[in-house]
Amino acid sequence: MWTGVIPAVTTKFKPDGSLDHAEMERCFSVQMEAGCEGIIVCGSLGEGPMLSHDERIAVLQRAQSVTKGKPTLLTVAEAGTREACELAAKAAKAGASGLMVVPSPIYHTDPAETVETLRAVAAAGDLPVMIYSNRVAYRVDVTPEIMEELAADPRFVAIKESSDDIRRTTEIINRLGDRYAVLTGVDNLALEALAVGACGWVAGLVCAFPAETVAIYRLMQAGRLKEALAIYRWFRPLLDLDVSTYLVQNIKLAEALAINSTEHVRGPRKPLSGARREAVEAIVRKAIETRPALPAAA
Repeated sequence: MWTGVIPAVTTKFKPDGSLDHAEMERCFSVQMEAGCEGIIVCGSLGEGPMLSHDERIAVLQRAQSVTKGKPTLLTVAEAGTREACELAAKAAKAGASGLMVVPSPIYHTDPAETVETLRAVAAAGDLPVMIYSNRVAYRVDVTPEIMEELAADPRFVAIKESSDDIRRTTEIINRLGDRYAVLTGVDNLALEALAVGACGWVAGLVCAFPAETVAIYRLMQAGRLKEALAIYRWFRPLLDLDVSTYLVQNIKLAEALAINSTEHVRGPRKPLSGARREAVEAIVRKAIETRPALPAAA
């Protein structure tokens, strides 16, 4: 359940801002057909904080209709622990496979508060939990020491490692062995993380380029580093678009160009424009024009 490429998908909207279920179903299906091992909805890339709880459950259910039994996770990233617990319980009732949980993105918890919050949300949902450790975006570092403190609770099963320090993957494995499934969550550190023991990739640019993302993962698992590295080097300018304040707009533009999807976002975001749009579009178009042939066995 906690291996392979698991897209953190974008949420699709109609021009009036309502959920576009048909386009989500189409785009989610593209991911599954490429060989992805599940879907995570309503994270940062999925504009979760801009959605009501009911909308998030609706997106979860749309993904479930496509994943056909493969893991479908809902992201819990609420300002308050009470609201996080409420959402976790709703996700469980809706049949989510698990949760990806972020400590409060508004109040930056200290280690004791982080542990208490994560335990409360896990208990409320009573589902398998992937801990999202992203000190860069959320300013809370879920450290290996915190992971060790939580290890006695079997509901904590995986880590989305997004500390932006490639050494962290090895530190987790050295300290905790195989207690947690460690998945890389930084697109432009993915190959490096897979090389040192990450067993999965929670990916963003996969939304626009699923075949290439899955190929890199499978080649790395097969020990075919040279072939994986060639694709990764081509992919790198695209992967850098995930590490940006504008990651949602960047990736939605990439989806529009690569898989003919839409760019509608929820305010206060606006689609890219001007020089920023031109720069991102140039990167995506060049990638499409120079797309590498993928190894047959990947």
